[in-house]
Amino acid sequence: MQFTSLTKALLPAALLAATLTGCGTDEPNNTPSTPVVEQKGTFVIPADVAASGNAASHVLLTAANLSGGTLSPRDNGLLFDGGFEYIFFQNKYLCTLQYNQANAGTTRSYVLRNGQLEKRDKGFEVRRFTTYGTWDDELMTVSTGDSPKEFADSHGYLPKTFLVSYLNIPAETERNNDSKLPQFRSENFLGNGEFVTLSGLLQREGKLYSAVIPMGLSQYGSSVDGGKYIRPGFADLVKTENGGRQSSAYKKGELQWTQYPDECWLAIFDNNNFEGRKLIKTDKISYACGRFKSQYFQMIWNDADGDLYVFSPSFAKTMSDKRQQTTLPAGVVRVKKGAADFDPNYYFNLETLTGGRAFQRTFPVGGDQFLFYLYDKSYDKLSNQDLANQLGVFSAKSGKFVSVSGLPSDVVSLGNRPYAENGFAYVPVKTKTGNPAIYKINLSTGVATRGVEVEATQLNAVGRLLPL
Repeated sequence: MQFTSLTKALLPAALLAATLTGCGTDEPNNTPSTPVVEQKGTFVIPADVAASGNAASHVLLTAANLSGGTLSPRDNGLLFDGGFEYIFFQNKYLCTLQYNQANAGTTRSYVLRNGQLEKRDKGFEVRRFTTYGTWDDELMTVSTGDSPKEFADSHGYLPKTFLVSYLNIPAETERNNDSKLPQFRSENFLGNGEFVTLSGLLQREGKLYSAVIPMGLSQYGSSVDGGKYIRPGFADLVKTENGGRQSSAYKKGELQWTQYPDECWLAIFDNNNFEGRKLIKTDKISYACGRFKSQYFQMIWNDADGDLYVFSPSFAKTMSDKRQQTTLPAGVVRVKKGAADFDPNYYFNLETLTGGRAFQRTFPVGGDQFLFYLYDKSYDKLSNQDLANQLGVFSAKSGKFVSVSGLPSDVVSLGNRPYAENGFAYVPVKTKTGNPAIYKINLSTGVATRGVEVEATQLNAVGRLLPL
């Protein structure tokens, strides 16, 4: 997400395989979830390949199938500039979102044309972001930052605001929000004085849904009316000096992290300009997001019937101060199709179902099933620097949870974007030894089998592209 342009020329090369032939005629879907399709297309695997020293080359590989064999990047694929997130937008565009610490970055898109992958002409200069989603033809990225200087208080403190970039992928145009507009203000968003960030952006029934993540009191919020938003017994949590680093950095006068970890909020906006905001709340779960460094991973997803499921891993259990730790177990709640509030009759305790293991990400994989990226331990033993290394399958309507078997015992990490079709999920898996591979997960049994192996150091995602 960052400032450096990634416009170096890419080397032309042959694709690894011809276009796949499959069944079905599903319409493309622009939601940046796990692709769940049955149609013609070509598998694409963004991979990292070790170079000299600590350098790495990045290559987009194509494959006719994922069931077995070996792919080599030698004299194959398309070199590109890498990415942190990979979004198969409308099943026609592969978007590579960059993540370069707190800076901005260039997002690229790639298409399949005449049997070959092509880099498109336009690169998007995206502002720093911590989450993303889509609205019609636009890929949206969001973070929380400082308001313009004219909004400073008497101390010079700036209120927080949402910083939004809108990338029209088919048209290759971009724009940023006007952070002076009041609907983008993230200070006192929930009425308790705290500023917030967002996790996931989901277009649903003509509205924009997002999970609200309370972040604590900024310098601006902490100083309002002599500290009226500081809860009794929490004053010692206000920072007395600058400190921390990267995503955990703080400033003097802030009260870092929320004072209200035992509640979950959703924001429902009338449109992607954040107008007409409605807030809904439940105290059955803590806030709904997974974490890795400064990223807030989406935990709100529709199933195939249009019901919205909201997952909380209870990340607040990682907080160092007990007052900021949630007492709630990881869980899931629901907003039924056609409704705009939480279903009072739906809840499952995911902490019990997973055997106490925390989870980092969830993805819809067809029907009412969701793929879980699990850790091998509980959140009280983790931080936002850890990566998931296990898998599980959750059936939302019945509450059935199946731990995936058949994965290697030395898994280091899982690809940022799995793919699903016909009752199977395909997940990139990196291990401590040997080449990474795509594993095929039977979503009914939870059994994983090793598929195609790639001569690379890391497989970042897998998906299918339709030809333009």
